Amino acid sequence: GSNVLRMSSGIQIKPKTAVQKSKTSSPLPCSPEPAIKPQPKPSDKLNPKTIDPFGAHSRPPSAFAAIYAKGGIPCRLVHGSVKHSLQWECLPETVPFDPLLVTLAEGLRETKHPYTFVSKEGFKELLMVEGATEKAIPLLPRLVPVLKAALAHSDDEVFGRGLDALVQLSAVVGPSLNDHLKHLLTNLSRRLMDKKFREKITVALQKVEQYGGKVS
Repeated sequence: GSNVLRMSSGIQIKPKTAVQKSKTSSPLPCSPEPAIKPQPKPSDKLNPKTIDPFGAHSRPPSAFAAIYAKGGIPCRLVHGSVKHSLQWECLPETVPFDPLLVTLAEGLRETKHPYTFVSKEGFKELLMVEGATEKAIPLLPRLVPVLKAALAHSDDEVFGRGLDALVQLSAVVGPSLNDHLKHLLTNLSRRLMDKKFREKITVALQKVEQYGGKVS
């Protein structure tokens, strides 16, 4: 039993040291989560390959969580005294939308912190950069099915993030979204039966109609 414990601890310490080195060499300071947990906990051996500063989970990480842990998402959560924010490793204007915008959209279905915040805020901020319209329109065939999955999710918060993302995307791509709306309306109509979402969905549809023009 002691041999297994030593091996598990050894496996856990190596990736943690690598993470600390990479954060030290980063040109921009990142959030200091690794300092929160200097010593590996016994539960860490359940998932030694997952770098999760917010706690170890016994379940395998989702695709988005795995990409985030490997540094594939070029932004990190920064804890603020009043509210959280994102810190980008490079200017968002220089980040390729393909595949990052699609990856962030897929992250909208996450239910754990910090992935929920990173995906929601990252998706919104990436769509705010100059030239976002030209960069986002070619990705619509891949973005719409992902948003549809978020709108079909049973979790209310996931649905809310998907609805917000739909409005944000509509504001950027305008009428280009019209041909894809038919794939999304079914899930929206189902949620209209829920009183707590009725007003929010109605407002969202009005905005999509405004951005899409008469055809929508």
